[in-house]
Amino acid sequence: MTAIEPDRVVAVVGTGTMGQGIAQVALVAGHPVRLYDAVPGRAEQAAASIGGRLDRLVEKGRLDPAARDAARARLHPAAELAELADAALVVEAVLERLSVKQELFAALEDIVADDCLLATNTSSLSVTAVAGALRRPGRFVGLHFFNPAPLLPLVEVVSGFATDEAAAERAYGTARSWGKTPVRCADTPGFVVNRVARPFYAEALRVYEERAADPATIDAVLRECGGFRMGPFELTDLIGQDVNEAVTRSVWESFFQDPKFTPSLAQRRLVESGRLGRKSGQGWFPYGEGLAAPSAQTAEPCEAPDAVGLHADLGPAAVLREMIEEAGIKVTRDRTPYVSGGFIGLPAGTRLSLTDGMTATGDFSGAYIHFDLALDYRSCTRIALAPGADADPDDVRAAIGLFQRLGKQVSVIGETPGMIVGRTVAMLIDFAADAAGRGVASAEDIDTAMKLGVNYPGGPGEWCGRLGALWAYHFLSTLDGAYPGGRYASSPALRHRADLEAKEVRS
Repeated sequence: MTAIEPDRVVAVVGTGTMGQGIAQVALVAGHPVRLYDAVPGRAEQAAASIGGRLDRLVEKGRLDPAARDAARARLHPAAELAELADAALVVEAVLERLSVKQELFAALEDIVADDCLLATNTSSLSVTAVAGALRRPGRFVGLHFFNPAPLLPLVEVVSGFATDEAAAERAYGTARSWGKTPVRCADTPGFVVNRVARPFYAEALRVYEERAADPATIDAVLRECGGFRMGPFELTDLIGQDVNEAVTRSVWESFFQDPKFTPSLAQRRLVESGRLGRKSGQGWFPYGEGLAAPSAQTAEPCEAPDAVGLHADLGPAAVLREMIEEAGIKVTRDRTPYVSGGFIGLPAGTRLSLTDGMTATGDFSGAYIHFDLALDYRSCTRIALAPGADADPDDVRAAIGLFQRLGKQVSVIGETPGMIVGRTVAMLIDFAADAAGRGVASAEDIDTAMKLGVNYPGGPGEWCGRLGALWAYHFLSTLDGAYPGGRYASSPALRHRADLEAKEVRS
């Protein structure tokens, strides 16, 4: 794919955090860069700030002093839009307001050459709508960088309804030549990352709203059992509750209030109270010098059973049998009749089983304790347990002791369908399958975007390949029964993939 030549001018309009970051990326890649801001003096301040960041790169040994000096010489603040006339690419990073962006690009269209690529860094507006005021919308694309732009590798290259394929390929090639990892996507609310990531926040908020667990415990389970880098509560505190809630609301409204994207009332109240996260000193958690990090609810040590029974296969948790035997606990075959699905039989008769989308009390075939899905049962350091109402108290302690013997911390939470990691991963699989099925992006690009854009431990497509589309489909079907209304209805793409898996099993 043809990239913009390094000696061609790149212009950046808007000199906030994102504008400065994008300008720095283009500079380091060798381009002459022009900075423009509508507020007088801002472009000069931004140029000085970028120069300071280049100095710090030299101090850290990440940039040669001669390269720093050459980059500084290529950076020029512009006092008027007319000074961008020779740009080969103009990237806009101004206020997230449609009318402002449309007016800017309409003005630029009268200034730049016909072969100049025009790009918006918008994260929430329609690329098609921004380009709607242009005479030649074919050369307009979205180039959505992630903050901080110099550090994060992902760039979403967004094609609007009228974007020419050649323009999208040129934008993609340019991002690659800048050392970024671009992914192609269609113009859809949230693009890839902000669309597919919604369940990571939404399911945690729903568990909290049902009072099944507190924010610190939910975060710990998703980190230490699910393998996510940060929990959703600490992450939204870092992003800003107002920012995260606004993105959620924007995507929900853009999808005509689809229940799959419904915002959280609890988060809305947090924003209304001014508890915006780290920047305000209080979000889900308090922030300040000397304050201890929030701690998860963790069970006290309990004695592990000497022996357990095993009924059928444990599915995604099958490795637990080996781990239990390696820990010196005897495993016998449980011959309980007329029971489908695998479980571990505890001494007093309670069944310990992997969450399947229903509550432990909702399974009427016996007394149950559910445990959560783990990314890797061997390496995870925490497990969540949800005892049913009729679970024997001694067996609850035995289940705690069993996982503690396997080297895990245990969080006992209230009953909630699908628990924490299970429902989150099932929904992420479905959102990714839906996006791929609708042509938003390829399955490979979706996985790349989620791993690089939000640091997921794996892509939703990879999880689907490991857990199975049938697993995700049945899990969500059970959740859909527990929460009627469409939020957990499987997408046609996931149902189709599950049908194909079922056909392979039967053949």
